Amino acid sequence: MRESEIEKILRVEIEKLNGVCFKFISPGNIGVPDRIVIYPGGKIHFIELKTKKGVLSKAQELQISVLRSKGAEVFVIFGIDGVKQYLEGLKNEV
Repeated sequence: MRESEIEKILRVEIEKLNGVCFKFISPGNIGVPDRIVIYPGGKIHFIELKTKKGVLSKAQELQISVLRSKGAEVFVIFGIDGVKQYLEGLKNEV
């Protein structure tokens, strides 16, 4: 499954939880996560999506490290199975 297809499924499922799922583009800052997700109550997740066999680039690893060092919640999700696990983990949070 292509990354764009995985992103679409994630977005639809997040919207079902009354969240918003923004495509994150930050000119001049390569490697930022694909999506910023905001849930009711202000909970924010940064999400990097990969295909099942995808690999993080060095720039992505660096950006994720910077975000986490600031206390941000960052998730790296691999494939549709990873999306399902992420959504399952939200059941008690959102």
